[in-house]
Amino acid sequence: MDLSTLIGRAKNTVNIKQILRNQLLWMMVLRIVLYTLLLAISYVFHGAQFDVIVLPSNLLILLLLIVFLTTIFSAFFLLIYEGNLRNFGFAQNLLDTFFVALLVFFSGSSRSIFTSVFFFPIVAGGLILPRKGGLVAAASATLLYGTILFLEAYGLYPAYLREYLWQTSPNPLAIFNYFSVQGLTFFLAAILSALFGLRLQKTENALSDSIKNFDQLAILYKQIFDNISTGIITIDAKNVITSANNAIEKIIGLSPTNLIGHKLQSAFPSLDLSGDTSNRLTTDFIKKDGSKVQIGYSHINIEHSETEQPSQEPPHKIITLKDISEIEKLERQLRQTEKLAAIGMMSASIAHDFRNPLTAISGSAQVLANEFSSGGSENYSNFQLTTIILRESNRLIETISDFLRFSRPEIANCSWFSLRGCIEEVLQVCKSDPAWPESAQIHCEFDRTVDIWADEKEMFTVFTHLILNGLAFCPPGKEHLVIKAREIKNRGNQEAIEISIHDNGPGIAEEKREQIFEPFFTTRAEGTGLGLAIVKQTITEHQGTIDVGCGPNGGAIFTITLPLPQ
Repeated sequence: MDLSTLIGRAKNTVNIKQILRNQLLWMMVLRIVLYTLLLAISYVFHGAQFDVIVLPSNLLILLLLIVFLTTIFSAFFLLIYEGNLRNFGFAQNLLDTFFVALLVFFSGSSRSIFTSVFFFPIVAGGLILPRKGGLVAAASATLLYGTILFLEAYGLYPAYLREYLWQTSPNPLAIFNYFSVQGLTFFLAAILSALFGLRLQKTENALSDSIKNFDQLAILYKQIFDNISTGIITIDAKNVITSANNAIEKIIGLSPTNLIGHKLQSAFPSLDLSGDTSNRLTTDFIKKDGSKVQIGYSHINIEHSETEQPSQEPPHKIITLKDISEIEKLERQLRQTEKLAAIGMMSASIAHDFRNPLTAISGSAQVLANEFSSGGSENYSNFQLTTIILRESNRLIETISDFLRFSRPEIANCSWFSLRGCIEEVLQVCKSDPAWPESAQIHCEFDRTVDIWADEKEMFTVFTHLILNGLAFCPPGKEHLVIKAREIKNRGNQEAIEISIHDNGPGIAEEKREQIFEPFFTTRAEGTGLGLAIVKQTITEHQGTIDVGCGPNGGAIFTITLPLPQ
């Protein structure tokens, strides 16, 4: 059963008015059946051998014709009638009691064998129209029966009944006896039928509410079943798929409607339901397009209720499926990250142990270089070799320092300081390096009054890396850097300082702009790939951002945004 069927069923739940309409139609059908049977009874008992009063054939046929035509007309009218159906039901009950009165009057009055037919409209009224229907029919039947007895007492009856009724005495006590006994019987039947009718109505109302609640729950469960992200399949004792939700199609690419009715092994040949039901199992599934997905699945038995007898056949099962390809990928990445973290910790420890011997080597090489430099030309080759040892030792020491700074970042200790003063200190230290190009031009295009809120020591390292990195890509002899700063509002509408460093180099390709901040990524033969990674890490610790782009006249431009305290 699909969702649209359940919704249609909930909308078309039979209401009380429709139930009453159906009951009235059934009452008319029973009226036709009843009078048809009466016709058969009259035909069977028609004859001199039976001491029974029956209607003449012409009157019986006329009565049946009237009843049939009236019933057919009433049924058609009921189908199109939109008014008060209870009033229509009362009218039909009164009509039934009138038909019975005619039948009783023309079939012997007080000696009629059809007097008990009065109970038909009384019982029908009590069941269909509780409280009043049976009582109204009983009152009408009592009055009509009393009228029949009154006419009989005064000899007002058809001529063919004289041979049966001429000995009847018009004794008032006898008439009252007939009237009271039948009247009490009629009302007793009306009360009993009303009680049954009230109970039936209460049961019908409860059943109608139960159907509505069941349909609403069924719709809710169906929506949950179809919209849940986990695939769900149910199978019967013969491993035939009985239901599947929409998530199955997203996981394996097969429509649920194409799975229902097929064997589980034909759709999922690799599922093993003989294992432990408490753990999630895994298997590979090949889609129609040839792609492979890894599926995690589990299964449980559908237990019988306590009132249900346990069956000897295999239990029905619920199977849950989930595409765990991404989860497995993330787990592999997590395991790889854990390995890299362990390697990083070990590498940091090794680098720290290497730095002390390298410092000793560098210091010893410096002493030897000083001695060889004053020894004349005969020690020149030794001086050159010692210089190489000193240079490479210093390079290794710087690389290890960068590595340790990246692997063990320091906590930012922010304070106010002058941006111009910090950059001037950076340039002073950089210019003292013999490798600093004499042709380099650095222009600071911002006021000396610009202060920033950051860790001055950390920002010193950031500006050093950015300036040296920019100069490394500038054309030799024409090195030109422009440093700008201004106060802006960042994305969170918070006051911030924007600092940009623009070089006149070839710029950075767009596909490499994200990679340059990754550790150990470098495009320079002598680079370590840690400088910009340290910059990115430091700016992130300051709750800031750093972006790289292309300047209006070419070259790369690094833009740093540092938030200011409110």
